[in-house]
Amino acid sequence: MTVEVGQRAPDFALKDQHGVPVRLSDLRGRRVVLVFYPLSFSPVCHGELAAIRDGFAGSLPEDVQVLAVSVDSMFSQRAWADQENFTFPLLSDFWPHGEVARAYGVLDEDRGIALRGTFVIDAEGVVRWKVVNPIGSARDLDEYRKALAAV
Repeated sequence: MTVEVGQRAPDFALKDQHGVPVRLSDLRGRRVVLVFYPLSFSPVCHGELAAIRDGFAGSLPEDVQVLAVSVDSMFSQRAWADQENFTFPLLSDFWPHGEVARAYGVLDEDRGIALRGTFVIDAEGVVRWKVVNPIGSARDLDEYRKALAAV
C-alpha cells in the first residue's frame, strides 16, 4: 500500500523518545511534516536530522509539527536525541515492526527499515506532498519549505 497525495494520511500512535504516545489524529488543526528515516546513528540520517534541527524546525510557523519516524526502539531514539539535541519527536515504529512505515508505503521489507519518505500533511489530515528517496540519498529541505508554503 502506498499513500498518495490527496489521500487521508493513515492515523497512527507511536511513542516518542520519551515514551510519550503521539497520535497523528491528535494533531488535526496543525500541519505535519512526517519524515521517515532508516536508522538512528547512521551517517546520512544524522546529516538529514541535523539539517532539520539546525535549518528547518526552528524556523517553522507554530502550526507546523515535525515528526521523525524510524524502526529503532524508543531507547535508541532517546539516546540519539539526547546526543544530538533533537527536540522534535523521534517516533519508534519498532513493534509491530515497521507497521506505520508499511502503511505509508515506505518500508523496505527486505531490510526491515524505512525508506527516506517525507509526507506533508495538512490541518485536516490529508497528504498534500510527498517524496520518497532511496535509503542512501538525502532529501532536500528546500522542497519541504516549498511544499509547506503551498499548503
